[in-house]
Amino acid sequence: MARSSSRRSGDHREETDKHTGLLKLVQILSFLLVFVAGVVIGLAATWHINRKMAFNYHPEVYSFVNHISAPGNCTSRRTVVKPVDCLSMEAFLRPINVTHGMSDEELFWRASMVPKKKEYPNQRRVPKVAFMFLTRGPLPMLPLWERFFWGHARELYSVYVHSPPGYDLNVSTHSPFYGRQIPSQKVEWGTATLSDAERRLLGNGLLDFSNERFVLLSESCIPVYNFPTVYKYLTASSHSFVESYDDPSRYGRGRYNRNMLPYIQLRHWRKGSQWFELHRALAISIVADTNYYNLFCKYCRPACYPDEHYIPTFLHMFYASHNSNRTVTWVDWSMGGPHPALYRKSNITDDFIRSIRNNGTHCQYNSDTTSVCYLFARKFAPSALQPLLNLSSTVLEF
Repeated sequence: MARSSSRRSGDHREETDKHTGLLKLVQILSFLLVFVAGVVIGLAATWHINRKMAFNYHPEVYSFVNHISAPGNCTSRRTVVKPVDCLSMEAFLRPINVTHGMSDEELFWRASMVPKKKEYPNQRRVPKVAFMFLTRGPLPMLPLWERFFWGHARELYSVYVHSPPGYDLNVSTHSPFYGRQIPSQKVEWGTATLSDAERRLLGNGLLDFSNERFVLLSESCIPVYNFPTVYKYLTASSHSFVESYDDPSRYGRGRYNRNMLPYIQLRHWRKGSQWFELHRALAISIVADTNYYNLFCKYCRPACYPDEHYIPTFLHMFYASHNSNRTVTWVDWSMGGPHPALYRKSNITDDFIRSIRNNGTHCQYNSDTTSVCYLFARKFAPSALQPLLNLSSTVLEF
């Protein structure tokens, strides 16, 4: 009996263990089933959400990209409706925006590109005059210049402003000066940084393939003729207008440094006004030059001033036949000293402006002799603005 009872007790324990094992197996299978179901539901939900976002949210991303696209060179923050093709011929030939992130070296490399094919594809090229303002800050004569440009097609001119870094030129959106400040660097009078700024203006102007003539102006410059006269005079000229002459005094040859030998000799050395006007071909040569410009940066230091010697010497050495050897910007040096006369409100009269136009000098223009030798004049103080505006419609004719 005892043996029978013991056998029954063992069978009971064995059966109990089997039930316990089956229960654990069921629990494990249930857990795995729930886990797999969760994974499947999660993947399905993720696919559904992504599909919905792909259909519903791409237009907003596209809209955002449009809002930061630039008309012309992809760097503007202006809002546009349609995407811009930055590789289009229009954007390449005539960039609308002048802002960019190029260094000077990169800018000069790109600006010195010259197409071998002269004809423009599928369009007629209208030559433009680039008016380049090298300023120390504000443009006190800006209202006069705006009146000068007023009513004339933007296809005929471009404006570029090199001002101190961080300075914001406050003009209306309708002004020819709106959005025309180029990436600039600090400039110090009497140093190579002044010539750097001139080359920077040329480089930016050359990015627009329609720019054919390049005029350097300051904040104290004024036009003494109307726009049609200036435009025709410059675009019809066979020569550039860069003053270049041999000055035997200590203010000319006396500034020459023999360390420039053998590349630049004393007989090459020239001096001239900083305020130049250049044909496109010469402007390209200047921004493409590295060897001669580096010599001036290294050896032409105060009391030698690169802005008075580099371009006059460079053109005399290589492009003398393309230069008129005179400037089209009138300046009065009769007072003596390192700076020209400054004209204020009390100096501005009808007769004074006419005396600049007809000062008794004659000059060569193409193959003829003319009495129209100056298109611009300086230096004018801010107080001269209002009387000049009063004369703009009569004497200045704009």
